Amino acid sequence: MLDIFTSKCKVSITECKSDLTRSRCNLKNRLRVLRAERNWSQGELSQLLGVSRQAVNAIETEKHDPSLDLAFKISRLFQMPIEQIFEPETL
Repeated sequence: MLDIFTSKCKVSITECKSDLTRSRCNLKNRLRVLRAERNWSQGELSQLLGVSRQAVNAIETEKHDPSLDLAFKISRLFQMPIEQIFEPETL
């Protein structure tokens, strides 16, 4: 009976993860524009933020959302509220 319960739990957990992934909000952002206005390369911005250039590229191309900590760093660096840099994508 325990095996059946465990099996059902695994299915439920998998289904929940699938639902969470689908409902995840992708953020649109102005990072590339803000960086370009300052004539910074991705490498320069990455050094200022303490992340890799690839991380900056992934955020700019909206392949990945920044962590909350990184979003705050970006906000402080550009001296703008997070909401002026990042915006949830409308469904």
